[in-house]
Amino acid sequence: MRLARCLVLCLLAAASTALAQRDGDWVSMFNGKDLNGWKNYGVEKWTVENGEIHGEAVTKEYGYLGTEKTYKNFEMKGKFKAEGTGNSGIFYHATINGTSIQGVQVEVDPHPNMHTGGLYETGGRQWIVWPNPEGEKAMKVGDWNDVQFSVNGNHIVTWVNDVKTLDYTDPSPKFSDGIIALQLHAGGEGKMRFKDLYIREIK
Repeated sequence: MRLARCLVLCLLAAASTALAQRDGDWVSMFNGKDLNGWKNYGVEKWTVENGEIHGEAVTKEYGYLGTEKTYKNFEMKGKFKAEGTGNSGIFYHATINGTSIQGVQVEVDPHPNMHTGGLYETGGRQWIVWPNPEGEKAMKVGDWNDVQFSVNGNHIVTWVNDVKTLDYTDPSPKFSDGIIALQLHAGGEGKMRFKDLYIREIK
């Protein structure tokens, strides 16, 4: 009985510690007025309108809007709306040289059943994991969507509209830290909106 009680107390203590590590305040990544704290990579158009980040592919080349700060372990949440036909995504643990990027992206595609919420690695393995069947149906086409994801070591969890799209432990992660970047994919009619972007680091 004493041993069982000790084990329960240890588990509760561990859970409390894990919660405390994640229980910091959410920090806004975007002030709603300008792109302070962000850097434009490429010649695609990134502007601020009505408290939203607007990305428009004016040349149909790759374009990225990246944070000036780098992140390792964190949780991020925000909203996106795809108004064009071009693919997009939110990169993490990324490095960018010109418009050449390496890192992992949480996929954002304007079309249904095209793996929004999945993980794609650029500069490496390409598709890492697709969303689960329920997650494939979570995105609302042509509307605002909630996206949230956590990266803690090699454990990644993503949600789209409060649906857990994947819970994945990567056996061979290539990248461990880097910037976060919003993407406009080459070749399409890219037109994206992002707002309410928040992050909290996991210590």
